[in-house]
Amino acid sequence: MTEKDEAIFRSAEMSLVQLYIPNEISRDVVYTLGQSGLIQFRDLNAKVNSFQRSFVKETRRLDTVERQHRYFSEQLRAHGIEPASSPYQDDARAQATPNDIDEHVQNAQLLEARVVQMIDATEELQKRQTDLQQLRLAINASDTFFADFGGLEGAEGDTSEALESGVPAATRDNFVTGVVAREKIGILQRILWRALRGNLYFNTIEIREPVFNPKTKKYVNKDVFIVVSHGSLIMSRIRKIAESLDADLYAVDQDAGLRREALTEVNSRLADLTYVLETTTRTLKTELAAIGTGLQTWSEDIAKEKAIFSAMNLFNYDANRKTLVAEGWIARDALGDVQRAVELATERAASQIPTIVNVLQTSRTPPTFHRTNKFTAAFQNICDAYGIATYREVNPGLPTIVTFPFMFAIMFGDLGHGFIVTLAALFLVINEKNIGLMKRDEIFDMAFSGRYIILLMGIFSMYTGLMYNDLFSKSMTLFRSGWEWPEDFKVGQTVFGESVGVYSFGLDSAWHGTENALLFTNSYKMKLSILMGYLHMSYSYMFSLVNYLYFKSPIDLLGNFLPGLLFMQGIFGYLSLSIVYKWTVDWVAVDKKPPGLLNMLISMFLSPGTVAEELYPHQAKVQVVLLSIALICVPWLLLLKPLYLKRQLDREHHALPGTEAEAEVIEDDEEEHTAHDFGDIMIHQVIHTIEFCLNCVSHTASYLRLWALSLAHAQLSSVLWTMTLQGAFGATGVLGSVKVVLLFGMWFVLTVVILVMMEGTSAMLHSLRLHWVESMSKFFEGEGRLFEPFNFKAILAEV
Repeated sequence: MTEKDEAIFRSAEMSLVQLYIPNEISRDVVYTLGQSGLIQFRDLNAKVNSFQRSFVKETRRLDTVERQHRYFSEQLRAHGIEPASSPYQDDARAQATPNDIDEHVQNAQLLEARVVQMIDATEELQKRQTDLQQLRLAINASDTFFADFGGLEGAEGDTSEALESGVPAATRDNFVTGVVAREKIGILQRILWRALRGNLYFNTIEIREPVFNPKTKKYVNKDVFIVVSHGSLIMSRIRKIAESLDADLYAVDQDAGLRREALTEVNSRLADLTYVLETTTRTLKTELAAIGTGLQTWSEDIAKEKAIFSAMNLFNYDANRKTLVAEGWIARDALGDVQRAVELATERAASQIPTIVNVLQTSRTPPTFHRTNKFTAAFQNICDAYGIATYREVNPGLPTIVTFPFMFAIMFGDLGHGFIVTLAALFLVINEKNIGLMKRDEIFDMAFSGRYIILLMGIFSMYTGLMYNDLFSKSMTLFRSGWEWPEDFKVGQTVFGESVGVYSFGLDSAWHGTENALLFTNSYKMKLSILMGYLHMSYSYMFSLVNYLYFKSPIDLLGNFLPGLLFMQGIFGYLSLSIVYKWTVDWVAVDKKPPGLLNMLISMFLSPGTVAEELYPHQAKVQVVLLSIALICVPWLLLLKPLYLKRQLDREHHALPGTEAEAEVIEDDEEEHTAHDFGDIMIHQVIHTIEFCLNCVSHTASYLRLWALSLAHAQLSSVLWTMTLQGAFGATGVLGSVKVVLLFGMWFVLTVVILVMMEGTSAMLHSLRLHWVESMSKFFEGEGRLFEPFNFKAILAEV
């Protein structure tokens, strides 16, 4: 077996292969390639309409089956039935035969017809049941209404006179009874009052229990209403207004005996209907439960079959239409695996005609393929979210494994907070198999996918917390302090410490609580952020050298990399070296005030050759030389490459003609090739020069966010401790214990929510920006296409 290239520092070397697949075994070969997940097929029918391809009939049939399976899934969810599910395994089941697929298609049609029929019957029964329930409620409400005005029941005489007197006179044709949603009862009353100008009597009775609405499948609060008026025209208008508000109207007799008979009949019909509805619903759930046991298997088979025919739609037929011709990209070291997979499919199909695999020579740009595992995949996804690396250029995902969590830790450095993050990540890592089988929402899935990123962020934060000597804003005396304090002093007196040595690791605990602690940590972290930014950008810029050497581009090496390196190192490398040198000098021993480096850098440009406060001997001459080199690099960066390319273009124009065949080949290529003249090249180089020079300044300043967020995190942690837990330690007794418990709970919750989650998210986003903009802009082209092989595992992940 061929040893696989790691393909993480650079993308894997790719080859374009051509397959000649006999028509009778094409389905088996494509299925085997889908299981292997090694090849990304090219579309050889790009100019053919999708409805005119060879296997569109099969894909349409399978689309219908997928729609039916989605319908089954919706009904399972609607009825609260959990379908049987299991993670996809490549070799768990044998390939479905064409007869199996035909059986799936037929079963889906039969089951859909049965389920639709039962659901329609259930909905009709529910509608009738609701109608009978509302009729019973309307009859009971009418009994109550007529009982209140029993002496007038069936009264004769002029209804208008009775209405004017405020007493209803109910006859067979002068009242309307119905049921309407409770929120519409007031609207109905106001509309009727205005439409009939008050010539009506309106009465409502509240229904205590909600009524099921078959249309919305929800329970709704409703009321029974009775409207008494006179005149057939007015009664017709009342009915129309009520129906416009989705009210259900019922014919209720004014005679009490007839109402009792009607109520008895309604109860009898309702009991029979409820029994039939329960039986139908039970049968429907049983049918759906039986469907749920095999739905995932059916859906996987159909999804695979559809993927096979969709892939075959990318192929071409030969002249005799007996062989399918396919082209696809594979990793060069996977060629043997592809050939073995094809041979295995041919043996399984017992075919006498072999499938031929040819490697094509091509000028097309292959897709980018980085091999990742569960640890490196999340870091690679961070870089791929910004852009896909150009084929074979240096992959920024590899150094991101270290630099991303470390940049985060510089801003988030606290031993306690880092420990909390580490514990959360360890829980996800240890239980990754069980959690991987769970259904996860979008937010939790993001955290689970980046569990190893979170783990490294927590571990690195613990390291920087040790270096900052911060544990929930409190210092730790791990080693002997490098400062000694006077033994005798008064409260409120200013005390000066004496330096007696150097603290073994990190920040001396003696700095915590001092008046000038903030001033010291401010200066320390600000300079540290400049140094980290310089190192991060410098090593990133070196990747461009690696790219130029690999792609054998001497003009980029001489016209871009070398002047850019001299410009950046001459200014910001000099600044970083000055910071380190300033730290090495004992300014107290030499009895000299340390110079300000920011003023030094400003005066280096504004007044070359003038140094107000000398950092080292001959500083003025060194700065003039460095500034001269930086100024020379600007026209060097601007002109050398365009002039070289112009000379190349002039040579091509004077070359002998005869490139028509090559032009046809390029024209036939699927990729776009844009010709550039000297003007386009010059504009591009001008933009590159301006961006590079300005970015050297702005990107270095951008790394000051490491200092700002680290300082803000430490101060916020200190304030939170002071305002919560610190005040709990003064009280004693039972009250003091209760106070400690309550304030500790408050402190811990706020620490996790604000300092860990919110501040952690902020630091992570800033670290992300430093990689996408400040680091990757130094070398990353990002003009590649992601390698997306034909793989059943990826296809079935959504099933």
